[in-house]
Amino acid sequence: MAGLSGIALLAACGQEPIAPLGAEQAARRAATTPARDGFSPVYLDVATRLMDTNLVNFQVRMRGARHAGDVEDYARCAAGQYTLIRGYEYAQHVRTNLAKDGGIWKADAVYTVSPSFPAGSVALRASEVVKDCRDKGIPTV
Repeated sequence: MAGLSGIALLAACGQEPIAPLGAEQAARRAATTPARDGFSPVYLDVATRLMDTNLVNFQVRMRGARHAGDVEDYARCAAGQYTLIRGYEYAQHVRTNLAKDGGIWKADAVYTVSPSFPAGSVALRASEVVKDCRDKGIPTV
């Protein structure tokens, strides 16, 4: 998301849940998302909730997803940027629940975030995730 408002909101998420994007912000985000091979996603909102010290819930919604992987990618991008804003380097996926209501896909994802490589075999380096998301035109909140 362009501008400091998204960063300010994410920085505060250690204290309170983040409100979803307003209609104006969502429209601005959708307007700046380039079409790729006929794929014109509309990234709606992201809500972030700190569940525990390093356990974070991301709820994202999008329209125009080709399949579940598109909305999972959007949640991963939100998790990557959130991790960097917290000053951490790694995120680890815990689970994602998906739903589709009409043409809107929803992902309810949980990630752990940490400054050092977490235990387990799969961890995401946040800076690489965010770069990949930007290269693909997926907002990182």
